[in-house]
Amino acid sequence: MSPVLKRTALAVCALAALAMFSLNAPRIPANATEPSTAAAAGAALDTAIFASGCFWCTESDFEKVPGVVRAVSGYTGGHVANPDYGIVGQGRSGHTEAVEVTFDPARVSYETLVEHYWRTTDVVDNGGQFCDRGSQYRPGIFPRTPEQKDIAEKSKAAIDKSGILPSPIAVEITAASKFYPAEGYHQDYYKTNTLKYHFYRQGCGRDARLNALWGKQAGH
Repeated sequence: MSPVLKRTALAVCALAALAMFSLNAPRIPANATEPSTAAAAGAALDTAIFASGCFWCTESDFEKVPGVVRAVSGYTGGHVANPDYGIVGQGRSGHTEAVEVTFDPARVSYETLVEHYWRTTDVVDNGGQFCDRGSQYRPGIFPRTPEQKDIAEKSKAAIDKSGILPSPIAVEITAASKFYPAEGYHQDYYKTNTLKYHFYRQGCGRDARLNALWGKQAGH
């Protein structure tokens, strides 16, 4: 879905979203994005980059993981310096919408984050994610170190070997390149525009597809 169409759909459906979600919107844990005790004390943090379609949703999914300090929506994997939402959304920069996750390794491992990623992603679809189509929404894991790459590849191989999915994982694991934070209005969109966010997420069929793919293992 193009940025223009996405904005139009959200505007048209805002009133419907209010009726549908004002009473039932899931609550975000109060401490979901607060720095951990270790982080506050100055302990070393680490970062990871994941892409699973619309970064509003990816950010929301990761900020609920205990041990994650914050998740920042942005763009990675492209060939244009300093891209903006317009050029990325049109698929003209080679970037994909992604999220940079900062986490406390003393509380959550990179391996755990990878496992969470698989179960919040349509991992058998590399042509986009859910209702958003095109390379700008392609899924991906972007390891920053050889260790992260090794963990991601072994995890991917293990799931493929298990036969739990209808087809092999189509997500590419590519060495991290420059990550560009997205515009401010995209950050924490699920908090600042809760009703529109939930309407978009449901309308895009994200959770329904994850349930169909992963069953009780779905991570949303």
